[in-house]
Amino acid sequence: MQHQQHQQHPQQVTPRTVPEPPPSVEELEAQERRLVFRQFTHDDAWALGSLLVELARERRAPVAVDIHRAGQQLFHVALPGSTPDNDAWIARKRRVVERYGASSYLVGARFRAKGTTFEDSSRLDPDTYAAHGGSFPITVENVGVIGTVTVSGLPQLQDHRFVVEALEQFLKR
Repeated sequence: MQHQQHQQHPQQVTPRTVPEPPPSVEELEAQERRLVFRQFTHDDAWALGSLLVELARERRAPVAVDIHRAGQQLFHVALPGSTPDNDAWIARKRRVVERYGASSYLVGARFRAKGTTFEDSSRLDPDTYAAHGGSFPITVENVGVIGTVTVSGLPQLQDHRFVVEALEQFLKR
């Protein structure tokens, strides 16, 4: 019997990207305390919306962007790759912020922290409300929540982080 030697080739290992853990309820609450406006005008809505569009175009993100204040839509755009479904998600996430006065992602995280889900425990119609990331309250100091900025088209944590990043950039100006 002839013995064959097998040459061992080093196995290729694909590096695994470890998913970043989602932010805690405390981290999300800190974001909301930090991201507060002195005022929020129609021009601010245009500038913030335009910043979101610029960032989305740079990343080729297939998102829709929406800004509401006091029940009025001040800004809306649907970028290439977004669909009418994104508008439905925007409306559902925005309603959560309007009802709870907190980001849609934070509301969902609070339910998860209690060992349940928004859908199972909120007693709200999931066709009308979605506690998924992407809608953030527009809070004016000494006034409170006066509106929302919402993005839809990415996975929910990415939608949330995208809005937070834009708010951080905008408020540094």
